[in-house]
Amino acid sequence: MKRIIFGVLALLLLWPQGVEAAEKKPSVEAHGAILMDAASGRILWEKDAHKPMAMASTTKIMTAILALEQGKLDDIVTVSKQAAAAPRVKMYLQEGEQIVLSGLIHALMLQSSNDAAVAIAEHISGSVEAFCAAMTAKAHELGAINTIFETPNGLDAENHQSTAYDLAVITRYALSNTMFFEIINRPYWEVASSRATYSINNKNRLLNEFDGANGVKTGFTGKAGHCFVGAARRDDMQLISVVLASGWGDKGREQKWVDTKRILNFGFDNFANELIVEEGNTAGSMAIERSKTTQIEVYYGDSVIFPTSDDDRGNIDLVPFFPAAMKAPINENQPIGEGRIYIGGDYFTAIPILARESAARHDLKTSLEKVLREFLRLGSDADLEIVLPEF
Repeated sequence: MKRIIFGVLALLLLWPQGVEAAEKKPSVEAHGAILMDAASGRILWEKDAHKPMAMASTTKIMTAILALEQGKLDDIVTVSKQAAAAPRVKMYLQEGEQIVLSGLIHALMLQSSNDAAVAIAEHISGSVEAFCAAMTAKAHELGAINTIFETPNGLDAENHQSTAYDLAVITRYALSNTMFFEIINRPYWEVASSRATYSINNKNRLLNEFDGANGVKTGFTGKAGHCFVGAARRDDMQLISVVLASGWGDKGREQKWVDTKRILNFGFDNFANELIVEEGNTAGSMAIERSKTTQIEVYYGDSVIFPTSDDDRGNIDLVPFFPAAMKAPINENQPIGEGRIYIGGDYFTAIPILARESAARHDLKTSLEKVLREFLRLGSDADLEIVLPEF
């Protein structure tokens, strides 16, 4: 009996250590969520990340990107009756009022102004409908194929939807835009229109409550619940988090921040960037046919760095794919194949494999062609000695 008791006690003492050794997955209320590495696009954690859902004002991330890419910051925008009639949250723009596009983008992203979104859409595309079609097309181009935009501000519409994964993909692209990044990190902005001066305050609490936070956008509608796309950087790792439907009412309003912090903390606590392969590393060698050079070395054309955890150890494979032999000519740095990276047996990404050096063709045909070219260069009066290649 004593032995049994001692055995149970030993197991209880050892059990917490085993738990500590494994990653502690974040517990979140959000119905859809994801954590993505911005540099590589690797998904570090997810919860129903591909489930189509309403996404509220996180929509405005795409609205801002199209405005920055297709408009000019100093464009003068004339506010329409439709834009002025947009529901709260809003700047309270008036029909006929004129304001610079940069001011509207700041209001859009910092305080989520719905009238600014409509004014932007009409200015860029001529109508809300045309702008939303452009938003959807851009999303699909980026790989966010389950996203449909029917409003530029995120107000509920029948088919207006996205996924946590799609929003992370869109945000990853948006963060690469320098002006977008600068705007979302400004605590305050002031802009004067033809009618008034607007003071715009950033409502993103994460910027002040989480170490390294640098984005991105809040959202809420009755259909979507409380949503938030977050971003933070620590050392050399930039992470993107998305939570959709973290709840409704006051609880949901607070829960989206709780969910986001748990997700980001999970990423920073459990992952660190690792160099998987460095550009220039040898990938192997390849036989060359019909050349004096019988073999050349091939190398990886890019470096690959992405976050890894203790659980990844031994589960990352770099597999080179290139022909065992090729016929000359081969040019230096010519693409030969690719190195495929697998994580836990699942394909993740690929990088090019290139030839380290050139290999000239050397056979009877090419030798005769070379002699003929030299003969024509010297002229018909030149003495010509033809030497056939050795085989």
